[in-house]
Amino acid sequence: MPQQIAVYVHIPFCPSKCGYCDFNSYAMSGDIMESTTAAIIAEIERSPWTGLPAKTIFFGGGTPTFIPPEQLVRILEAVVRAHPPVTDAEITSEANPGTVDMAKFRRMREAGFNRISLGAQSFKDDDLLRLGRVHRSGEIEQAFGAARDAGFENINLDLMFALPGQSSRAWHENLRRVIELRPEHLSLYCLTLEPNTPFYKQHLHGQLVLPDDEAQVAMYEDAVVFAQSAGYLQYEISNFAQPGFECRHNLCYWRGEDYAGYGPGAVGCMTNLSDSSNLARHRYTNLKHPERYCAAIAANEEVAFESESLTEANARMEQIMLGIRLNEGLCLAGMEIEAKAMDRVVRRGWVSTSGGRAKLTPEGRHFCSEVALEFI
Repeated sequence: MPQQIAVYVHIPFCPSKCGYCDFNSYAMSGDIMESTTAAIIAEIERSPWTGLPAKTIFFGGGTPTFIPPEQLVRILEAVVRAHPPVTDAEITSEANPGTVDMAKFRRMREAGFNRISLGAQSFKDDDLLRLGRVHRSGEIEQAFGAARDAGFENINLDLMFALPGQSSRAWHENLRRVIELRPEHLSLYCLTLEPNTPFYKQHLHGQLVLPDDEAQVAMYEDAVVFAQSAGYLQYEISNFAQPGFECRHNLCYWRGEDYAGYGPGAVGCMTNLSDSSNLARHRYTNLKHPERYCAAIAANEEVAFESESLTEANARMEQIMLGIRLNEGLCLAGMEIEAKAMDRVVRRGWVSTSGGRAKLTPEGRHFCSEVALEFI
């Protein structure tokens, strides 16, 4: 049986650029959308991994639902031709509540998408304005209802906490409202200030006041309690699901499995199957700007501007950094973790070990990076 892989497609367009966003996204529209759609399809059609079946397909961005649904469907059809999905494959698209309606969701569902990830972020209009989101609170429920009515039975909702000026009471209200909708999956993230974003620069100049560390910890712990009391199982530091609805695509990343990436700025990491004596994984990143990406495709040039073969040491480091995030824990077989390092994190109450795995404790989830560094 051919190797099954995860497939990622990057759609780099957004209605606007949010102040906290450091993803490869551009507030562009018009002809460039069609040009990029054609280029992504061309990249997929010439892929060296054509024929490998897809166990998951994920459209991210940017905002995939910002482009016309016909373009979105054409790209999915190209992926399906190149990577025939396995039975019951998970096929996800991210969506902004302000860029979808019933007709678009119905077209997507008919085309084969079976999972939607809605970037709600907050149910408070003041938060959404500060974040630079184009949707408003009422559109979240509308979009969720439209997705349900279109036949989507697997929906994720993203929420962010530790937002500028956010109180614990406001965060609790967000949690209450998201749980009332009963999505199958919840992603609950702490706002992170990334360099080269407007939020980062504003914070440096004292123009952005965020909850302090103690408040952030409390908000995270409240999120865990709210989700678990509503029947959601935590399976990764920031992700919760009703039983059986864990995001299979993201699990491929966290478990160090192969994934092909298509589109401007997409990242892929694939095992070299052409040389049985060298099965190292090869990671690449595509040209990021849509116009440069399209020009390279038109000239039949290589679109990956960065690439590397993961050394054994690098592969081990990534396996530790990603695997320790999962509630199932990090498989210790072959990890060669120093006994002293393990003893330190166990004595601090950050890690427990059982069944050949190292697992973060509830307290340890606040020190995930420190644990990873100890192991590395």
